[in-house]
Formats: sequence, structure tokens, C-alpha cells
Amino acid sequence: MKLTINGRQMNLRESLKELAAEKMARYDRFFEDNAEAQVTFSCRHDKESVEITIHSDGTVFRAEEEADTFRTAIDGAMDSLDRQIRKNKTKLEKRMHEGAFANMGWAETAESETAPRIIRTKTFALKPMSPEEAVLQMELSGHDFYVFEEETDGKTAVVYKRKDGNYGLICQE
Repeated sequence: MKLTINGRQMNLRESLKELAAEKMARYDRFFEDNAEAQVTFSCRHDKESVEITIHSDGTVFRAEEEADTFRTAIDGAMDSLDRQIRKNKTKLEKRMHEGAFANMGWAETAESETAPRIIRTKTFALKPMSPEEAVLQMELSGHDFYVFEEETDGKTAVVYKRKDGNYGLICQE
């Protein structure tokens, strides 16, 4: 697995790079050599934050954790990744056949995971607008995201509210 370690608005100590490489090495047995992992360290609001993203064969595993120390944050993020990988493995195993991933090294859990259900469907016409106007519409609607058509090229896009209070934009290629 290809590993990239960087710091956001900070200089990264060599000891943090070694810690991240050591911790991420345990995922080598679960992913092919073409998998890419990115670990980003940052400090926000007097907390230390670690964001881990793993891209493997079209599947993305992502975890972000804030804590008092980077060591605690990376442990929390890895716990979250472990749950995501286990859940994905369980779904794949159910689709294939029983025991297909028995030698992967994960302990079987007794927890019953129910498949998510679609409980409501909405349809609406997409209105051409700018991302700024879409943010205003999102705030007016009280949602965390808003789907719209970009007025410049007519492609579908989504604006969303981030945990840090800023906004994100997802655009269609």
C-alpha cells in the first residue's frame, strides 16, 4: 500500500511520520499493493486532529478524529477504519458465500448489522444557480446539503456544510 503522510498548516515531526507508518502497516494485509493511503495531521481549536483516507479498488475508507494528542487521535481514527473495513467485509461476504473471507484475520462479531433502508424519496426539479446561491438555499431549507444545477455548465452539483462550519462543493465531472 502506498502511504502519504503530511501535515496541514504545520511542520510534521519525524516521530509522527514514524508513528503513522508503523500504525498503518497493519492494513497492508487487507489491501492490494495498488491501494493508496493518506494520513493528514493538523491542529484545530486546541485539539490535535488526524484524518486517514484509504483508496482501494474504487472503495474509499475515511476516518477523522480529534483528541488531546496525535497518538490518541490516530488510535481513534484507526478504530473507526477497522469498523468500516469489517462492515464492508461482512457485506461482501453476505453477497458471495459464507466463509469467503475467513482467513482475513478479523474476529467475527456477534453484532447484527442491518442493511440501511430508504425510508423516504423526494423528487424535485434542479434549478440553475451559482454555488453561493445554493448555500443560501441550503441555509433557508435547514439541511446540511443542497443539490442544484450549476448555471455555468448545467452539471449537477452539491453544496454541503462541513464540521468546521465552512462549506464544501461536490461537482460532476
